Amino acid sequence: MERKPLILCCVVGFLGVLSAATGFAAEATRIKVNEVKFVSLTQCSYPRSPALGLGLTAAAALLAAQIIINCATGCICCKRTSQTWNNNWTKALIFYVVSWFTFVIGFLLLLTGSALNDQHGEESVYFGNYYCYVVKPGVFAGGAVLAVASIALGILYYLTLNMAKNTTSTGPWGNAPYPNQSGIAMAQPQFPPQSSQDPVFVHEDTYIRRQIA
Repeated sequence: MERKPLILCCVVGFLGVLSAATGFAAEATRIKVNEVKFVSLTQCSYPRSPALGLGLTAAAALLAAQIIINCATGCICCKRTSQTWNNNWTKALIFYVVSWFTFVIGFLLLLTGSALNDQHGEESVYFGNYYCYVVKPGVFAGGAVLAVASIALGILYYLTLNMAKNTTSTGPWGNAPYPNQSGIAMAQPQFPPQSSQDPVFVHEDTYIRRQIA
């Protein structure tokens, strides 16, 4: 692997690990049902939780990784032509579409889970005539899993697209394309080849004798 793809894969892989680690940490530190206290008939007390910052960090790392991959590769549909379409381009397109699908869902789970964990969420806890809300279990964990899947598919998309470009540039048989020879003349040379033998010098007397004879 060349140096540039290796560096990009390492950076994106690090962001993926960071997103997954902070996502699972947010899942472990989210506000639980038993931690919510009912203060009055219309007020709930929530403890402080680092899940908000961890979830936002996971979402930011996922977004940064997605931006890096797409800036390095560009849009696959904008570069496709009838001459460049092959099996690697098909795989790259599949990885591209699925990675965006997992990215959108994972990013929204991490982002909304972080916002809703701060005093509001999806699961309700009933206290008399009032409901206190907390985030359901698995929201941050699901976002972390999808973040890993999105970044892994993004790396596969990047590597497969590079393979497709290399295959196209080297021709269908794996060799460099032959140069255009349409302008090369194939006719016989117009001038006869020069003799490589040295000229023979004849003495003047000999030449005169041959003329007299």
